Amino acid sequence: MDGALSKTLDNMWRGGALPVAGTEPQLYPSVAADAVAKLLTLCPRHAITPLIEADELAKKAGMARIWIKDERARMGLGSFKALGAAYCIASAAADALKDKIGASQVWETALHGKTYATASAGNHGLSVAAGARLFGAEAVIYLSRAVPEAFAQRLRDKGARVVRAGGDYEASMAAAAADADENGWTLLSDSSWPGYSAPAIAVMEGYLQLAAESVAQIDGVPTHIFLQAGVGGLAAAVAAYARQVWGNAPQIIVVEPDAAPALIESIRSGELQDTQGPVSSMGRLDCKTPSMVALNGLARDADVFATISEEEAAAGVRTLAEYGYATTPSGGAGLAALLAGRVKDLGPDARVLAILSEGPEDG
Repeated sequence: MDGALSKTLDNMWRGGALPVAGTEPQLYPSVAADAVAKLLTLCPRHAITPLIEADELAKKAGMARIWIKDERARMGLGSFKALGAAYCIASAAADALKDKIGASQVWETALHGKTYATASAGNHGLSVAAGARLFGAEAVIYLSRAVPEAFAQRLRDKGARVVRAGGDYEASMAAAAADADENGWTLLSDSSWPGYSAPAIAVMEGYLQLAAESVAQIDGVPTHIFLQAGVGGLAAAVAAYARQVWGNAPQIIVVEPDAAPALIESIRSGELQDTQGPVSSMGRLDCKTPSMVALNGLARDADVFATISEEEAAAGVRTLAEYGYATTPSGGAGLAALLAGRVKDLGPDARVLAILSEGPEDG
């Protein structure tokens, strides 16, 4: 293949599983959306985000409909990530207060004395910081040197302690894991690897709220779903829920930066791959190693994997802004792949669901 199609890969594992290496069982994303919704009703900042019917954008793209799930105001954090780590921390607080559910005044101290540590390339760190602060815990967020100082300050404003470590996300995660082990902190990553999976599964479970809201809001079954991915947690959660509700009807396309093709290369090889590449402007998606659990889920549920260039992402963001959907290269990557023609079988009857995962203020 050449041109745009050279950047796509049909998923040969679709409906099945990657080859199992070793004796550890394969783990998959949860689809227990009802439990997520029940817990989120306890959060005063929780509100359903809109599903936008993007008629003019659909006309430009030459298709019947485009629905955009707009996460730019989610729980005041400006990103879908508010549903991940903050939900996971809220679950821990609920467990700590399971015999005191009527005593709402103790929520703010439910996790006093506990410290959460993580690495972040962006909004996951904000979610950890916000969740920890809400329930009386401490947060220590590890950032690589590539993450802008303005974002570090946003984390400090949420009450987190920021530690700079390494030149990329993977190096900062290694530092977070080492310090968490040494200090007895809880490591709360949005990724997973052999020996570390339960927290990441809980984080992905939080993202089911976004998927369940979309299903309730939409007035038809999409023919295509475009999902941007870093380590793959959001994409895997939405794909798993979409398959549960709509079966095989939608074609699910997973989109990554050219600079961080971790999922597409893992699918190509049939096993989890560490990849290399330059720093991407799609910073929240610039993850060179996929989540083990997300990879398992997407190998089963996704139809196509695709990558987009820095130029295609920038062009997509410009177009989205023209139509009133301001976002970042990370937040609009799925739609940018759609606009770039990454999938060639989209015709005039196509009905596309995509996610605007963060607002432009997140940089």
